Amino acid sequence: MTPTTLPIFRKGATALITGAASGIGLATAQRCHSHGMNLVLLDRNATALSQATWHFTPQDSAKITTHVIDVSSMAEWQHLAPKVRSSYPEGIDFLMLNAGAGFTPQDGKTCWEDPEYFEKTFAVNTLGYTNGLAALLDSIVADKTVQRAIVLTGSKQGITNPPGNPAYNASKAAVRTIAEHLSFDLARTAPNVSVHLLIPGWTYTGFHMGAFQEKPGGAWVSEQVVDFMVEKMVEEQFYILCPDNEVTEELDRKRILWATGDLIEGRPPLTRWREDWKRKAKAGVESMSLWMG
Repeated sequence: MTPTTLPIFRKGATALITGAASGIGLATAQRCHSHGMNLVLLDRNATALSQATWHFTPQDSAKITTHVIDVSSMAEWQHLAPKVRSSYPEGIDFLMLNAGAGFTPQDGKTCWEDPEYFEKTFAVNTLGYTNGLAALLDSIVADKTVQRAIVLTGSKQGITNPPGNPAYNASKAAVRTIAEHLSFDLARTAPNVSVHLLIPGWTYTGFHMGAFQEKPGGAWVSEQVVDFMVEKMVEEQFYILCPDNEVTEELDRKRILWATGDLIEGRPPLTRWREDWKRKAKAGVESMSLWMG
């Protein structure tokens, strides 16, 4: 089976994507559209969402609907869900929960002095996913006769946990846990619905455009992430751990294994970044041997 024959990406199927106005969400929507799928595109940025539709050439059989939504609001999801069911009574074939945001503490405060920094981050990056599942999961699992898929976009920061943005890291760590449990539960109740945790590497999206006017050489573009995602979906991989132009899959796995070793071996947390551990951690990662199945 090749990516072009993945049954989910087929003419007449329906994809619903959050964070669809830019970046990985938009690139995924373009991939779905290329297969003749109906698109339900969600984003909180009305202007960007309207501009995103310029990327799609008209197709007679495919519908494109857009909805401006704050994914952190369950009320807005509840308002949207009946519209989606009415427009697409056969259900959603591909759900991508991808919307995310980065927040910083208020001026003059550290992250530990600003509870709103944590609250806003979790509202979008974690509850934005659980809200979407609560509103739409029944539209995905009701039909047991066709192959369907759910992708939740996580982050390497939610796994290796680098210092500097604890709210973001924790919110994405929660997404990983949610995705793992969703996969476990649906394997029993709706085995035709695959679940995948997308873990992008360094990707040049709107997140980084403020710091980089042009794409850095080490970063991937969103389309590369989508190509890799589809390839791993074909291979039925749950963890889609994306490399980039600087970090290989093997190096990512070694870093994850080292981070886990902090717990297993009783080391202090975040040893890769501690001044008294950094040299030993670097040597430990470099000396690791992994079995790559």
